[in-house]
Amino acid sequence: MSIFEGLKASLEEAVEIQNEKRPASRVARYEVTDVKAIRSQLRVSQQEFAEALGTSVHTIKSWESKRRNPTGMAAKVLATIRDNPDYYNQFASH
Repeated sequence: MSIFEGLKASLEEAVEIQNEKRPASRVARYEVTDVKAIRSQLRVSQQEFAEALGTSVHTIKSWESKRRNPTGMAAKVLATIRDNPDYYNQFASH
């Protein structure tokens, strides 16, 4: 199958799924982390949180206002902090 034929088949499948003529083979769901709630629970400033995470205050503000979502390692670290707030204290003090 050529690249063109593969792309054409994928697009046809997408149209069938969109028109509910075919179920999706898989569905990805992403949980958006509530960064502001995590930071508030920790009782730290945006500056302190940014320094501990190795990012900028601008990034923290973007996450908190939902203009951007944390991805990759940042999302994993935030999920870990959300589930275990003591983890933040362990790495923030280093």
